[in-house]
Amino acid sequence: MNESFDVLWLNASPSLKRFNKPLLEYLSGQIRVAEWEYYQTKDEASCIDQAVELLHEFLETYPDSVHLAGHGMGGTIALTFARKYPQKVRSLTLLAVAAQPANTWDAHYYFQRQLFSLSREQVLANSVRSLFGNQPPHTAKKLVAALDKDLEQSPSQHSLFKLVHLPKGGVSMPMMVCGSKNDPIVDQCALNDWLNWFKPEDSLWECAKGYHFFHYFYPQDVGEQILNFWQRQHPQLQTVSVLSSNTSIV
Repeated sequence: MNESFDVLWLNASPSLKRFNKPLLEYLSGQIRVAEWEYYQTKDEASCIDQAVELLHEFLETYPDSVHLAGHGMGGTIALTFARKYPQKVRSLTLLAVAAQPANTWDAHYYFQRQLFSLSREQVLANSVRSLFGNQPPHTAKKLVAALDKDLEQSPSQHSLFKLVHLPKGGVSMPMMVCGSKNDPIVDQCALNDWLNWFKPEDSLWECAKGYHFFHYFYPQDVGEQILNFWQRQHPQLQTVSVLSSNTSIV
């Protein structure tokens, strides 16, 4: 591995990764950020363990520990990796990850399918409103298609037949948990549950709005908070000032 970096962002949702772009652009203008992506094949069993082991292979030859970060399922993989290989993680930053890390958007999708007599299309339309707020019809249609793909591509183990749970608890390294005050998936109760495992150096921050993908709509607000957290853990980290703006879905 020739290129060096300070932060590794994990992505496990190919159809949704564009919603990470504004935040990653803001961060990469100030700090060395690398992106690691996991693509699950159609014949592969849905399980995050394979992603964790592939990530370990990637970082095994990297000489330094890194700041690990991710949103949603990417954050769940980051959390699982940090617990299994703590020596490779300098700090952990989780966006829209509940204290019960299996509580992802697709868990809510399957719960609705089990509870109500609604079609896949109807629940996906409901999910768009929950994840992004009210959107114009043409935008909502594109978002439904993206969520539909994510159900097939995500390593989540949820299904119509079973909703799974993952171990709850904290990590040994400093951790920051970020959420949104109007996210119905990872709501304030799910965020505050993290406090049961917090250490003095851990941090919880909520964006005023932005739903589940708050980091897409408010990349500078989120980025500034995360950078401040990283610099507290790593004072030698050098950054430069970069301006950014809020983002709308197109």
